[in-house]
Amino acid sequence: MALSLKVNGKTVAPEVDPTTPLLYVLRDSLGLKGPRFGCGLGQCGACTVLLDGQATRSCQVPVGTIQGHAVTTLEGLGTPESPHPLQQAFIDAQAAQCGYCSNGMIMTAKAFLDKNPHPSEAQVRQALAGNLCRCGTHMRIMKAVLGAASGQGASA
Repeated sequence: MALSLKVNGKTVAPEVDPTTPLLYVLRDSLGLKGPRFGCGLGQCGACTVLLDGQATRSCQVPVGTIQGHAVTTLEGLGTPESPHPLQQAFIDAQAAQCGYCSNGMIMTAKAFLDKNPHPSEAQVRQALAGNLCRCGTHMRIMKAVLGAASGQGASA
C-alpha cells in the first residue's frame, strides 16, 4: 500500500504495509539513518523523531496512523555543512562517544527546548530521563543541551 507522508518537509509515498513501524520505513524505505533501532519497545529513545513537533518513539508508531502528520528526523534538523545549533552543541561538547543515543537525545532535546527555551539543569535532566546512554556521556550531553539553550553552544 502506498502511503503519503511528509518527512523532513518533503512528501514521500513509500509502498509499505500500514502496520509497519515508522522506524523501519524511515530507515529501510527512505534511507534515513538518524533514528536507530535500540530496544524496539519504546523504552530507550534511540528511535526518537519529531511527529508534529512532539518527541515520538518511531519504533512504536504504525506508519499507517500518521498520514497528514509531519515527521522530522535528525537529518531534517541540519546538514553536515550547516548543522542545527543543537547538533553543533553536541559536536562542540563531544557529547557523542559511541553516538548510538545521540539521535534520541538530540530529537528529545529539540522538542523540549522548543517548548522551554530557557530550562534549568533539573528540567533538562527530567526531559532526557527516558533516553538511555550506555557509554556515560550524560555530563557532556547536559552541557550540550544547556549550551544550546543559552545560545552559547557547548561553552555554557
